[in-house]
Amino acid sequence: MRVAVVGATGLVGTKMRQILEERNFPITEFFPVASPRSVGKKLNFAGKEYTIIGMEEAIAQRPDIAIFSAGGGTSKEWAPKFAAVGSTVVDNSSAWRYDPTKKLVVPEINAHTLTNLDKIIANPNCSTIQMVVALNPLHQKYKIKRIVVSTYQSVTGTGVKAVTQLENERKGIEGEMAYPHKIDMNALPHIDVFLENGYTKEEMKMVWETKKIMGDDSIKLTATAVRIPVMGGHSESVNVEFENEFDLTEVKSILENADGVTLMDKPEENSYPMPLIHAHESDEVFVGRLRRDESQPNTLNCWIVSDNLRKGAATNAVQIAEYLAANNLVNTEILEVAS
Repeated sequence: MRVAVVGATGLVGTKMRQILEERNFPITEFFPVASPRSVGKKLNFAGKEYTIIGMEEAIAQRPDIAIFSAGGGTSKEWAPKFAAVGSTVVDNSSAWRYDPTKKLVVPEINAHTLTNLDKIIANPNCSTIQMVVALNPLHQKYKIKRIVVSTYQSVTGTGVKAVTQLENERKGIEGEMAYPHKIDMNALPHIDVFLENGYTKEEMKMVWETKKIMGDDSIKLTATAVRIPVMGGHSESVNVEFENEFDLTEVKSILENADGVTLMDKPEENSYPMPLIHAHESDEVFVGRLRRDESQPNTLNCWIVSDNLRKGAATNAVQIAEYLAANNLVNTEILEVAS
């Protein structure tokens, strides 16, 4: 595979390069792509030094797969241009997630829907990915009616600027602010912009994306997204109501056998998932604190944790690319499907 990583020097782009290397993705040629200010600089990948190139040069190379992590505006402008020369784009921004003509993919759930005509494929939001990986196996068995989720999200989800703000605050250094308020020793119930309905866009992403990925518009979902001063991953408190009765032992068995899920549910041994201790640098979605909601029937409480830079972004994108490669769904000769 001839692979381009667009946004190769950013926080997620760097993680994408790391994961491609870790997972021994079958790369024959590699093209690191970044903004004009980085073009010409060098970076290392898989033991070799590469020169960073710009968009036009990358398109001219017609890579088989272009994995994007360069922001929504960049994706809107450039992803169709890559697709027009036959490259398959896996895009990590929100640019294409809600386009009805583009598939929103979590490989454990709906990779089987991909074909070689899908030239722009959307990677979901980090907080959505970890939740649906854990809940979809339960949805298949018991059918979800309603989800109430509160997120506790790492500063790494905002990017390098936010990590620097947190580190500066802990050192007592004044610097550039990624957030409108102090983040150290604080909790900000504000991720992304506020919408007219009073929810943030991050909260509504979870509503829209869950329905699309799981292929069920009947699922009701309400979310509260909170940024907290942690590293290593996002955590979620999830309350899920099913149409059908469930057995807690069976629920645990389903999760133990679910692809991409690690069950950590032994509270008597103080065993439950935590972002820094368990999720950090792991590709698994960790689930624990399983218990019945005693206030109403057919309802489960659980705690879901995952590394937002890995499974929540870079790993999920690379897994999509792996599926495309393994199933021969990449074909740079399909030029008539521009987007």
